[in-house]
Amino acid sequence: MTSETRETFGQVGIWSSALHRSRVDDAGRAAITEAVTELEELGYGTLWIGGSPSPEDAAAVVADTRSVTVATGILSIWDHSAADVAARIATLDASARGRLVLGLGVSHGPMVPQYAKPYSAMVAYLDALDSANPPVESGHRVLAALGPKMLKLATDRALGAHPYLVTTEHTAESREALGPDALLAPELSVVLDTDLDRARTTARNMLAMYLQLPNYTDNLLRLGFAESDFDGGGSVRLLDALFALGDTEHVLARTRQYLDAGADHVALQVLTAEQGGAGLPLAEWRALAEAFGDEL
Repeated sequence: MTSETRETFGQVGIWSSALHRSRVDDAGRAAITEAVTELEELGYGTLWIGGSPSPEDAAAVVADTRSVTVATGILSIWDHSAADVAARIATLDASARGRLVLGLGVSHGPMVPQYAKPYSAMVAYLDALDSANPPVESGHRVLAALGPKMLKLATDRALGAHPYLVTTEHTAESREALGPDALLAPELSVVLDTDLDRARTTARNMLAMYLQLPNYTDNLLRLGFAESDFDGGGSVRLLDALFALGDTEHVLARTRQYLDAGADHVALQVLTAEQGGAGLPLAEWRALAEAFGDEL
């Protein structure tokens, strides 16, 4: 990855499904504006709008910020046509378009009635983005890639890959598959709680849904986990491999493990016992920014 791209994304970003202005009332929108403004001031390199955002959600976060990179993590290709996405992005001014990265994914069969031939569907979607006027160029898009075919596509047709719910071992394998030049920006879920039993409960509450989706469980099985690791919301072995559970120093150490394995950037999703990943955990974001310091 070029030094310019590495500087654009930074080493550490924030991934949050609570940054959808389209899903909340006026008070909620005001809270999101305050949150993204502070996240930018704290120094995070990239703000990832999680949980199947819309182009409008992305445009709103860009409008609320000045210079931080904003990425969708991940926009479902089944929910928004390539033509509509390209048209909405085209309405942004040049400086805004320059810091918006379109993260794209094929979602999951159990969640999408029309789900079919996901790889071919992604290729067609990228073709449509290329042919739009103006196009959404490959340097402004990343793919939610877990397996070899989609990782290859992320190298050939995008800036790189944004894998979700992956281990450091998957990160190392992905780096090898992508080659040295493509962006690799995995998501890492974090629970800032030194009571490990409680932290694991918080993690399991989030993980339970994903363990119903074959794209994730198949990938975990490929990485050497067993079906029994999925019981009860996830074994301790599985939780320790997928999450950073503990204090800020542990989160720093886990993030460095992903960077050492080949990640260029790590997108931290902070979960809380009260809200899971649905809230705006400003106290936790502040604590992590202080702990990372210049490493952001």
